[in-house]
Amino acid sequence: MRPRRLAPRFLEKIWGSTRLEPWFQSGGEKIGEVWFETPDIPLLVKFLFTTDKLSVQVHPGDDYARLHHDSRGKTEMWHVLAAGPGAKIAAGFREPITPEQFKSAAASGEIEDLLQWYEARPGDTFFIPAGTVHAIGGGLALCEVQQHSDVTYRLYDYGRARELHLERGTAVSHLEPVRARAESAGELLVACEYFTTSRWEIRGSRQHRPQGAELMIVIAGSGLIDDQRTSPGDVWHLPAGTGQVALQGDFSVLHTR
Repeated sequence: MRPRRLAPRFLEKIWGSTRLEPWFQSGGEKIGEVWFETPDIPLLVKFLFTTDKLSVQVHPGDDYARLHHDSRGKTEMWHVLAAGPGAKIAAGFREPITPEQFKSAAASGEIEDLLQWYEARPGDTFFIPAGTVHAIGGGLALCEVQQHSDVTYRLYDYGRARELHLERGTAVSHLEPVRARAESAGELLVACEYFTTSRWEIRGSRQHRPQGAELMIVIAGSGLIDDQRTSPGDVWHLPAGTGQVALQGDFSVLHTR
């Protein structure tokens, strides 16, 4: 067994971008998400490119998602790859609010002002457990690692003609502040019950022996993974049973399992 490069899936979004370099080749379409998935790991890796605000939204946890959608819940993390001037993300509320305040603010759009907004800088990591109300602003390139689920409840969408999900959103949302900005501990960025993600800086060479199925996401630089050329935007699947892997070159990797 050896690492295998996963094929990307490109998704157009109204808030997406036509500029995807250096991770992917740009074109005329407004690409918002690039997906990578593999059957033996219950995670979804995405690259996100934004030129406008996404909706204010929330994702359910496992129990609610299983009951209502026959799906996993969605806990996720974002690692900031690039950020334009003033780029921000929101996660959780500045202060606790009631369900009645929540519904009223979502209906009026005031919910945007009740959220805790963070300046987003390259290298920042944000951890978004299921139930955390969040939003992503424009001018960002992010790498997202998440449970393999696509259940999203929109709470406010800036007047776009897309369906909102206020009742279900109210049922699953945590209506208080959260500590979303992750504080890295050495290479480790996030560790939770669904995934553990670290950032590795390869400067020369490094040997790695996988512990079960894993993913490597190349976010900057270039080099070799098991003697195979790699560059930004590559996502490598290391199946269970993969032997020792050699990484050589000058590049940055998000390693997750």
